Amino acid sequence: MTPEEIIEHGRKIIEEEIKGLESLKEGLDENFAKAVELLLSCKGKVILTGIGKSGHIARKIASTLSSTGTPAHFLHPSEALHGDLGVIDKGDVVIAISNSGQSAEVLQLLPYIKMLGVPLIAITNRPDSDLAKYSDVHLFLNVEKEACPLRLAPTTSSTASLVLGDALAMTLLILKGFTKEDFALRHPAGALGRKLRLVKDLYHTGEEVPIVKEDQPMREVILEMTSKGFGATAVVDDEGKLVGIITDGDLRRFVKRGGNFDTSRARDVMTRNPKTAKAHEMALEALRRMEEHKITVLIVTDEENRPEGIIHLHDILRAEINL
Repeated sequence: MTPEEIIEHGRKIIEEEIKGLESLKEGLDENFAKAVELLLSCKGKVILTGIGKSGHIARKIASTLSSTGTPAHFLHPSEALHGDLGVIDKGDVVIAISNSGQSAEVLQLLPYIKMLGVPLIAITNRPDSDLAKYSDVHLFLNVEKEACPLRLAPTTSSTASLVLGDALAMTLLILKGFTKEDFALRHPAGALGRKLRLVKDLYHTGEEVPIVKEDQPMREVILEMTSKGFGATAVVDDEGKLVGIITDGDLRRFVKRGGNFDTSRARDVMTRNPKTAKAHEMALEALRRMEEHKITVLIVTDEENRPEGIIHLHDILRAEINL
């Protein structure tokens, strides 16, 4: 088989799965809204269960829900029958996934789920299956055939289950008003965690922040810039509100146009209306602002436009945050 033929086989499999997802999209109905409402009103946690490939999909959906504001756990149906069923409590919602809707291990859980009075959402490809009939809400995958050439291995159906789980999780994220900051709190480690760090995690505050008043002599301004070591200083008015910034570049430009430091004040040299950052915004956004405006430092201001900190490009790069 030639490389071109191999590539073509791959494309055919992907095309089959795309067709399956199109069918899933077209078949989405009011039951999806009912499922979202059940999950949105859940006072406890969401329990996902399934066996085999469906179990792997259930585990991933549980992880996605948990990381986007909906507490969720995966429950292995076999382990559930040997004590782990105790993880389900009143106030929870169960999502059971089975392509056939006839997985014996999952069906054995149903009487106990009903006995606990916990709502059940079923995800299957057979509306006439026992799992679908037993559920409070049935989400139909609407997959005609698997992408597997033998029509045996779960392929399109497992992909559709995963996508349907993502649709539930992302709809809940929108309805709950889940933010980037909320996401950052749940992902503190690794490359993703670094990208989601906030300005307040990296900036300098207190005595480290270079600040001068707009009427201060330039000799004092230069001393403040030199002692703090950021190559810049915030300039404030008599009320302590930010009115400008002086950087090393401003000093060079002032000298180039014939300025005299002996007779000048901060207001004569500063750049007005400087770019700023907020403590609770992501450091990645601050980095984008620096890149966009070709600057290396941002004054961090509070709600009344008073300087509360300063962040340098090097602070962000040392945290291994990159665009």
